[in-house]
Amino acid sequence: MSQVPAIRLRTVKEAPVRRDGDWVLYWMTAQRRPRYNFALQHALHWCEELGKPLVVLEPLRCDYPWSCERFHRFVVQGMADNARAMDRKGVTHYPYLEPEPGAGRGLLAAWAERACVVVGDDYPAYFLRHLPRAAARQIDVRLEVVDSNGLLPMRAADRTFARAYDLRRFLQKNLLEHLAEAPESDPLDETEPPRSKPVPDEIAERWPAAEPRRLLDEKDGFARFPFENEVPTVETLGGHVAGEETLLAFVEEKLEAYGDQRNQPERDATSRLSPYLHFGCVSAHQAFDEIADREQWSPKKVSSKTAGQREGWWGMSPAAESFLDELVTWRELGFNMCSRETRHDRYESLPDWAQKTLAEHEDDEREHVYTLEEFERGATHDDLWNAAQGQLVREGYIHNYLRMLWGKKILHWSESPRAALDIMLELNNKYALDGRDPNSYSGIFWVLGRYDRAWGPEREIFGKIRYMTCDNTRRKCSVDGYIDEYAPSDGQLKLGFD
Repeated sequence: MSQVPAIRLRTVKEAPVRRDGDWVLYWMTAQRRPRYNFALQHALHWCEELGKPLVVLEPLRCDYPWSCERFHRFVVQGMADNARAMDRKGVTHYPYLEPEPGAGRGLLAAWAERACVVVGDDYPAYFLRHLPRAAARQIDVRLEVVDSNGLLPMRAADRTFARAYDLRRFLQKNLLEHLAEAPESDPLDETEPPRSKPVPDEIAERWPAAEPRRLLDEKDGFARFPFENEVPTVETLGGHVAGEETLLAFVEEKLEAYGDQRNQPERDATSRLSPYLHFGCVSAHQAFDEIADREQWSPKKVSSKTAGQREGWWGMSPAAESFLDELVTWRELGFNMCSRETRHDRYESLPDWAQKTLAEHEDDEREHVYTLEEFERGATHDDLWNAAQGQLVREGYIHNYLRMLWGKKILHWSESPRAALDIMLELNNKYALDGRDPNSYSGIFWVLGRYDRAWGPEREIFGKIRYMTCDNTRRKCSVDGYIDEYAPSDGQLKLGFD
């Protein structure tokens, strides 16, 4: 088993490795997959060195912010996939679903008590970013977390990038050396750790393991959980099996049209990978490998003549380079911000020029002002915006281009820029499968000027913030069928289970 690059490792608990322990513990919280997973690979490396079995603890709280059946089911579907993958290799996979707030307290410490070392996921956003530090206070064994988020290690950047162009230039100078240190595609196939010992009775009795497949088969299995929100499930399946199928279907059937058609809401040319990337079901490395294989790419094709341009550096087709700019540049931009700026989700993190121009126009008269509830129910005067909100509520997704318009009009129709930010965060985090993610924070804050520049002419409400209109979108895109599909027919969307 090859070693994980040191730049991706971070020791959170400086304690000795307990060489006489019973197992190596992988605490799976963000990278919920058995393939292309640096953290799993690192845990297996410890198994090889120590001659110990592997235990994978995959827990899920019931009271995480914006908790709901939609997100819970997506994760549990992945747990079922992971259980099958681990079982085939004789690895103990212990899924735990907290039945009530606080019930899971002490579970990690109980497993860690007999562990040689604990390996966890290093994720820079949402409540997950606080977990390693909290865990370090509860255990007395070495805790290491691993960055398996993107092609560029989070600690490889030398600064917080203010523009995609600047990060793109940095990537074009530095990314190839990190691509050469890719994760094992299937680390469970690369080694065979000793068989795990039985689950301790005291753990099994106090924190009974979940039965993901049985729960998914029950008609009202999720009704027992005290979720914060009533948000129904969606047709999109969670887990690495569905995620890999989605990736392969995109590469084989839709990539060619991606460059020209991805901004057309009525064309199915987008990848639909963002939920799988967010929940860690699919790795950015795996997505890159599939694209590179299709393009018959090698590092020798990289151009030395580009300097921050969107296309031309990779030496791939325009469609492939367009997709990689989203997967690599824009996605990594969000991880760069979240890993380096603790206030990345606060209004004050906006560029100074954006805060200034929004403040200058905060008191401008607004023709339309809607409340959070009116936005949530798609009860605005514009049927295209209502349709975008309808897709979010129904599918947990908004077409990429319309998501930008969705945010710009919330800014336009809210009582203040700060209120607009609160509304965007609430709706996106409550309904979007890919919400609560560094990449989604990038999109929301882009609406308010992050990663952008001042635009003219200066307008009411927006000031120098980039402006978008529903009418212009109708001229650029075919949207009549989209509106028919998603806009509420009776004036407002049905929410929750009503």
